[in-house]
Amino acid sequence: MTDRRTELAGNLADVEERIAAACAAAGRKREDVTLIVVTKTYPAEDVRILSELGVRHVAENRDQDAAPKAAACSDLPLSWHFVGQLQTNKVRSVVGYADVVQSVDRARLVTALSKEAVRTGREVGCLIQVALDAERSATGEGGLGARGGVGAEGVAELGELVARAPGLRLDGLMTVAPLTGPYAGREPAAFERLMDLSTDLRRAHPAATMVSAGMSADLEHAVTAGATHVRVGTAVLGVRPRLG
Repeated sequence: MTDRRTELAGNLADVEERIAAACAAAGRKREDVTLIVVTKTYPAEDVRILSELGVRHVAENRDQDAAPKAAACSDLPLSWHFVGQLQTNKVRSVVGYADVVQSVDRARLVTALSKEAVRTGREVGCLIQVALDAERSATGEGGLGARGGVGAEGVAELGELVARAPGLRLDGLMTVAPLTGPYAGREPAAFERLMDLSTDLRRAHPAATMVSAGMSADLEHAVTAGATHVRVGTAVLGVRPRLG
């Protein structure tokens, strides 16, 4: 455990240095960027060490892994983010522990999240996941991307749905740098596009200021563009083991 703590502390320090340097280069304050550590495939023991090292935001993308881990760490001062594609049959479980769902991409999911949030008396923060690889649908609305998310054309409408839904709070936008489409391999341009969409959303919803973008390989580009939150897994926890 001591060796693992030393490893995680060193990795965290390296990531912190990268974020600080990116903020300085962009003329931003370090406190303007929040680190979310993505702990998927790693055990609750790692989450506990991270909490001891000062991490306050952790993320998961699979409910079957996240639910027991969150329960095992319920005594820790952590905010839990759900970042994976979310099926409506998992909503009841996810609302039980997630403070923020970053992968809201369709009306049916908004309805399910709202119903469960009201039932449990919780307020759940929501980010609209933007798919920058999504094709425009036949109706002119935003289609879905390969890894979830709604196309840019669907952001405003979905944002309105979240903002009006009982038990939900519209916090902002999230994206994953696309592997296909016009922004593939162009992370700076992708994140700048997300910031433009954030500006548009904040005109109607001024409190929706959160912009979640950037991971281990491209966090600098996200910070430069203006992201408020970066989601880092491998650079903190190491290379994930293969799932069987």
